[in-house]
Amino acid sequence: MKDFFRTFILIFLTSFIIPVKAYSLEYIETFSSIADSFSSFVDKNAGTTVFPSLDIPAGGREESLGSAFTAVADDISFFEYNPAASCVLDQTSLGFFHNSWIADSNIETIAGTIRNENFGCGAKIKCFYVPFTEYNDFGDRVASSYYSETTAVVNASYNFFNGYYFKGLAVGGNAKIAWRAIPDYTDRDTGEIIKHSGISQSALAFMTDLGVLLRFNAAKFFDDRDPNLKVGLTLQNIGVSLTGFQSAQGVHLDDSLPTAISAGISYRFIKPAMIAFDFKQPVNLMDFSKTQMYSFGVGLDVNVTDFVEVMAGFRLKGANPRISLGTEITLKQFILDFNYTFDLTSSVNPVNHFSVALKLNFGDRGRYAKELEAESYYEEGLKYYARGQMDLAVEQWEKCLKINPSFTPARNSIKLVSNSKKLFDRVIDIQSLE
Repeated sequence: MKDFFRTFILIFLTSFIIPVKAYSLEYIETFSSIADSFSSFVDKNAGTTVFPSLDIPAGGREESLGSAFTAVADDISFFEYNPAASCVLDQTSLGFFHNSWIADSNIETIAGTIRNENFGCGAKIKCFYVPFTEYNDFGDRVASSYYSETTAVVNASYNFFNGYYFKGLAVGGNAKIAWRAIPDYTDRDTGEIIKHSGISQSALAFMTDLGVLLRFNAAKFFDDRDPNLKVGLTLQNIGVSLTGFQSAQGVHLDDSLPTAISAGISYRFIKPAMIAFDFKQPVNLMDFSKTQMYSFGVGLDVNVTDFVEVMAGFRLKGANPRISLGTEITLKQFILDFNYTFDLTSSVNPVNHFSVALKLNFGDRGRYAKELEAESYYEEGLKYYARGQMDLAVEQWEKCLKINPSFTPARNSIKLVSNSKKLFDRVIDIQSLE
């Protein structure tokens, strides 16, 4: 364990030092020593699943937290981490993401979500692409296009048992369809492009995600409307991939999708700071012997001001650690996320990859105003109660419950008054019998 933490600190420090000595011999040696320290995490089954883009973050906030987002799931980035989150998001949102990944690959994502009381839904399109250039034996470029993986997602979720203290059990799912596009390539003998050669190796996948999210207060030492402890569990990418379109052999099953079970927890220990942890266990549904090694991530989020957050994360998947740093800036309804990830999977180049996100919030459909109105009726009822005007107090609390039926303090207060009246009537009955 001590060696692990020493290695973590070494990586963290190195991520800041390397821009200064990017191509020096010392940097190469440092890089090698870091990589060697994680050699025990080498995964012999790495790369045995298809559609690897499903495991690559869209970018922004969730990547800055080391992809430890299964329990956090507090913005439009939730799609890839916990489909149960759309029914508990505060805002109707639209998000645009760009992730400059490794080896000239990029990811573009657009997503939208809306919530009506305890029901939430959304949709997302994500496209991963990388240049595909073919050269002949003489070094001449004979074909140029893109390898791409495009995934479309629709989401729905519902928050059960939502109350004042316990914030409910959110349950949700994603339905996904993905297309892997491989461009046509040339015949080595003739040099001519083979028609439909790419589509015969392209693939179509159908998948679903399932998730649950629990939100409640525990060991909370500050005042805040939101729960400080969240627990999430998801099943990801359950489905099949088909390939062989327009080929002589016909359509058949592709390799296994990156199916996985993820569990996460997030805890806001003080109002401005939150820590999150995720554990992910892949499952190869076609051949369990090829199941990949588990991975995990840790993230820290600190609110510096009301409109600036700073995030840091660490993720280990196989023998390839990643360290992420990011910031989120809120400007009224606009939210900007910037992320830098030092990724030992890419290269010894210190400028590894960056991602940015722009999120637009369109309001909460009046939910916050209703909460304030319900609270005002509750507080007015307390004033009447303090003056001994029980009937007027109950009247205000009933108005509170009409707006928000889950406002438990108002319900308990009405019950208290009712029990007090019954007790008073009982005392009067006893006295009259005497």
